Amino acid sequence: TEQGALAGHREGLDPIALRLNAARLVHPARGAPTLAEPSLAGELVMTSLSLVGTGYTYGGRDPETGFDCSGMVSYIYEQVAGIRLPHNAAAIASVTRPIDRQALTPGDLVFFDTLNRPFSHMGIYVGDGRFVHAASGGGRVKTSRLANRYYARRYQAARRVLVH
Repeated sequence: TEQGALAGHREGLDPIALRLNAARLVHPARGAPTLAEPSLAGELVMTSLSLVGTGYTYGGRDPETGFDCSGMVSYIYEQVAGIRLPHNAAAIASVTRPIDRQALTPGDLVFFDTLNRPFSHMGIYVGDGRFVHAASGGGRVKTSRLANRYYARRYQAARRVLVH
């Protein structure tokens, strides 16, 4: 989106590179199940990547004032798909469908135990083993690898939002 491109530009990210990278990440391996429709997954990924660099705010759910992890996910799903999700990682986990980690496709959700309690952190999977999340450590929305030692140790589940 134009707004996303501007946000990426403000953070020193090349908006064209963001779009090309998102297009590459959105297309899973042949035969892999996809989220509802590829165009929706693409928009979820594009919107997620456009928010990289946005500030972290506990309880935040707005790009102007900042996001926390569940606020970012609920904002993206509402903006892109018109789906209202709760503003709580554990509550989002409870209203989404569990999937195998190997079945992750762009737009799916990944959950972590970062506070010694189930589903205390989450992000949106964008492909290529990466996810976008609002991290309190570092104070911004960023991309991380599922294989990153910190997140690999705390990984809990992959889940999919059912789109009707």
